[in-house]
Amino acid sequence: MEKAIVKTDFHFEGQQSLYVGKVRDVYDIDGRYLVMVVTDRISAFDVVLPRGIPYKGQVLNQIAAKFLDATADICPNWKIATPDPMATVGDKCETFPVEMIVRAFLTGSSWREYQNGAREICGVRIPDGMREHERFPQPILTPTTKADQGFHDENITREEIISSGLVSKEDYEKLEEYSLALFERGQQMAAERGLILVDTKYEFGKKDGVITLIDEIHTPDSSRYFYAEGYEERFARGEQQRQLSKEFVREWLMENGFKGDPGQQVPEMTDEIVKSISDRYVELYEKITGEAFVKSPSADILDRIEANCKNMIARLR
Repeated sequence: MEKAIVKTDFHFEGQQSLYVGKVRDVYDIDGRYLVMVVTDRISAFDVVLPRGIPYKGQVLNQIAAKFLDATADICPNWKIATPDPMATVGDKCETFPVEMIVRAFLTGSSWREYQNGAREICGVRIPDGMREHERFPQPILTPTTKADQGFHDENITREEIISSGLVSKEDYEKLEEYSLALFERGQQMAAERGLILVDTKYEFGKKDGVITLIDEIHTPDSSRYFYAEGYEERFARGEQQRQLSKEFVREWLMENGFKGDPGQQVPEMTDEIVKSISDRYVELYEKITGEAFVKSPSADILDRIEANCKNMIARLR
């Protein structure tokens, strides 16, 4: 098996802190910049799985960089540079404590809630009689709270966000505007690749008082894609859609009796399973970007990341 990077422990000039998320290790430099290393860790149902997936970090980092660049005319974003295939350096922002989830179809977790009788998600009414993978008349926003590590994100309504003071009304309206515009651009870019952008999440912060897009964007970890060809036919027949997303990992876990519930054990991740997931991530990259995926050298990966990021930090400071 090729090597997977599941942990980093760098010490950069000016480093003030290290935040370890489910997938990303984020280094605070001088309180001004962030070095975000996208590891090969993989999570599902808010649980980090026991084995990393080779090249997954590179796939996610490079897709996010591509889409940040392609949407910079819509909304300012945090990215300054991608000095390494697995790392992005950008501006540190004051993060909003909500995630903006945009959905164009009734699928995934929203469909599971709908099956259980829910007809309202995050204050948005969902009509009776809808079917799995059915398109909404227009995309809907279903925000969640941004949970601390180890806790689940929780659905929340627009009204609750504003009334509780999590986000001011003026700022929240701007988050809605940006989220829907970014999603529309993502749908356009997906359509050019024969794909449908089904749903995604966005995170925002503020830099010098300006609302700024942060973190990843339109990656298969934060988004779900359908193949456009055959969508209507499969929907008419009540068949599952061909997907480009992390949903296949969730489905494998559920088939093996794991949904992230307390006391459940993650099924064994064999070399074969790990390789198949890695291959799927490479496939996702090539389909989403339309570019051949070039695997970065697998020798001395940590040394390479550290050196590349140190050089970038030296130029910024």
